[in-house]
Amino acid sequence: MISFKFRQFKKEIILMLVRWYVAYALSYRDIEELALERGLSVDHSTINRWVVYYAPKLEKQFRRKYKKKVSGSWRMDETYLKIKGKDVYLYRAVDKFGKTIDFLFLEKRDKPAAMSFFVKALGQHGIPEKVTMDKSGANKAAIDEINCSLYLLFLLTGIFLHISIRQNKYLNNLVEQDHRHIKRIVKPMHRS
Repeated sequence: MISFKFRQFKKEIILMLVRWYVAYALSYRDIEELALERGLSVDHSTINRWVVYYAPKLEKQFRRKYKKKVSGSWRMDETYLKIKGKDVYLYRAVDKFGKTIDFLFLEKRDKPAAMSFFVKALGQHGIPEKVTMDKSGANKAAIDEINCSLYLLFLLTGIFLHISIRQNKYLNNLVEQDHRHIKRIVKPMHRS
């Protein structure tokens, strides 16, 4: 349960403002202005603190309660975004129907970064049948390491699991085309 004790504003107001920031392409100042139109005097820095504090907790609670079944064919890719003046990489995976499987922001684009993304996604949704990706060597190396671990598991338990890798940029268009929508949403947030 997420605690809202000792907050100046009610739980419903905090959740509404955090949702506006997360769901829509709005800056903190835009949300401050919308709140002011509704008679709420909230500073944009307060909204920022709420988003930083509550967004990860809400994501964790939401994933636990509303976890969706995804297909066994994943499309995985990474793209860069500028956050606080620094380039970071957004690792994303969608299934073959376009449903988001998982995402993760990381500072580097290497094997350990790809491995941490896959560990997070696999922990949430289990092992897929196949993963389609571009020609990224780091992503392939991470999947190869996971397959080695699965092979060791097979030797110990007798349960055979394997992730097929397809490296084809044309089959990965589903996630590649979705990057522009992510960047369109993130761009106005840089104004705050």
